[in-house]
Amino acid sequence: MTIDAHQHFWRIARGDYSWMDDSVAAIRRDLLPPDLAPLAQAAGVTGTVAVQAAPTLEETEFLLSLSDTTPLIRGVVGWLDLTGDVPRQIDRLAHPRLRGIRPMLQDIPETDWILRDDVLTGLRQVAEAGLRMDALITPRHLAVIDRLARALPELPLIIDHCAKPRFAGSDPGDNWRAGIQALARHPQVSCKLSGLANEFGPGWSAPRLRPVFDHVFACFGPERVMWGSDWPVLELAGTYAKWHAAAQEMAAELTLAEREALFGNTARRIYALDQEGEIQ
Repeated sequence: MTIDAHQHFWRIARGDYSWMDDSVAAIRRDLLPPDLAPLAQAAGVTGTVAVQAAPTLEETEFLLSLSDTTPLIRGVVGWLDLTGDVPRQIDRLAHPRLRGIRPMLQDIPETDWILRDDVLTGLRQVAEAGLRMDALITPRHLAVIDRLARALPELPLIIDHCAKPRFAGSDPGDNWRAGIQALARHPQVSCKLSGLANEFGPGWSAPRLRPVFDHVFACFGPERVMWGSDWPVLELAGTYAKWHAAAQEMAAELTLAEREALFGNTARRIYALDQEGEIQ
């Protein structure tokens, strides 16, 4: 069973996608489960984790409502206001497929915002509810997330898009390598092999992305790395089929068990995708 651990849906008329300027005009249209279904089927994907693309409770409710009628969606990572009444928001969002939350840290100018006392209080309440936190970060956040992992060892953290390395040729840089290595020391931190085509830009390929793959896999191992498409953002850089094939090429030398973990079993375990009970 192949799981796509990171994809999005949106309906433009909802009106809260403030990041959708002309630079993403190619994907500024409604993109919903029927658009993903044939791409997922062709890649052998049998389940996905749908991830928020707007910082509103309404966005999370939209994704959860899609999951009610879309068997492909096995879990949802939503958004809530970590500085507000977190327990009340979690009660509002309670749903058997809610698996985590994602503050859009890359869009917050204050790099260490996530370490504010009020935010940490909210994250403790997230952990108490049995939820996880996806970390949408860039390399400037690596040391901050290391501190967060030390402060809240009870909170599972999933690093989106390998922390968006900045490429110089195919080299993601020593600072990124050191930051990833530090995060991997925390057993509650895992990483998504996703978003790399967009970060590399034109000319991306499996060989050019392999240094990132090799380092992430060496640091986290198969039990803490999961493949995701980042569709439909992916369409700005390539196709679903090409990215899936590139990930398979990078993973070709892994054992069967390691490939099964990367392409499904790790996501199933970390996001508890086989459980349908309400959050605590």
